[in-house]
Amino acid sequence: MAAASAGLAELGFVEAAPAWRLRSEQFPSKVGGRPAWLSAAGLPGPAELACALCGRPLAFLLQLYAPLPGRADAFHRGLFLFCCRTPPCCAGLRVFRNQLPRRNDFYSYEPPSEDPPPETGESVCLQLKSGVHLCRVCGCVGPKTCSRCHKAHYCSKEHQTLDWRSGHKQACTQADNLDSTVPDHNFLFPEFEIVIETEDELMPEVVEKEDKSEIIGSMDEGPEEELDSMARHESREDNIFQEFKAKVSLEPEQVLRYGRGIAPIWISGENVPQEKDIPDCPCGAKRMFEFQVMPQLLNYLKADRLGRSVDWGVLAIFTCAESCRLGTGYTEEFVWKQDITDTA
Repeated sequence: MAAASAGLAELGFVEAAPAWRLRSEQFPSKVGGRPAWLSAAGLPGPAELACALCGRPLAFLLQLYAPLPGRADAFHRGLFLFCCRTPPCCAGLRVFRNQLPRRNDFYSYEPPSEDPPPETGESVCLQLKSGVHLCRVCGCVGPKTCSRCHKAHYCSKEHQTLDWRSGHKQACTQADNLDSTVPDHNFLFPEFEIVIETEDELMPEVVEKEDKSEIIGSMDEGPEEELDSMARHESREDNIFQEFKAKVSLEPEQVLRYGRGIAPIWISGENVPQEKDIPDCPCGAKRMFEFQVMPQLLNYLKADRLGRSVDWGVLAIFTCAESCRLGTGYTEEFVWKQDITDTA
């Protein structure tokens, strides 16, 4: 992914993709499924991937491959976003950054092949090259094991119980075949590849003016309730929402906007962060805007399978302006959640 220039964003769209394209060695940007971890060492543990509000394990939402040109230590760079999908909470959010030089312990110096691998099958990889075992349910670090077979790993008691009820009770005695018998636990989000395109240099101001002219043109003929509604459209709050809609209407299927250092587009005038609201990186550097997740992504998540669903207007991710060096570990960055304000 190239850095956005001249204030233009790079837009993310979801597409179905074969499983092999979403594995770590392909350096994917993707939504849902299990994380395709970048570094196989220094992964965030269960405490870091627990909801800060309810304490339950977070679900992997998406990851973005975002290397920094000119930075040898960030030749490979990934951002990993997690959210709580446990009712009635569905509110916790955490994001992590990881980066590696081109020459590292986990990947070839050469670019990955664009051809599918020769092996067939859809078995789930639950152990990294570093030896780290992953949870059968969520694909995060699994320090706990089944007390019976000692081969199934979990991040938490909650996920061990979920897997037991979903079939491990029967599969436990067939431990040699565990990776190919991982059931659908209804915990993971549907998996898609994120493909990136650069935003066209269109003029959203024109769209915005057209929208406003439609409003003005209809005021003479509308009933009193419509006139009241039109008056509310003149408020700053609604102007911001109209600008958001006009910008998005140019590419209505976008689920993500990337632009390190550009300004995000907000869906509402309320709950917009000020500089003081964005904490500095532990290294001492300021954090800067890097990308935002759009509400359109919710259409693909089937998030209501567990009851109350996750929801947002904008998820804005701010990362260390220096993209500080971290060895092979993952460092937490900052998410700002803006909800949709009802202006009707």
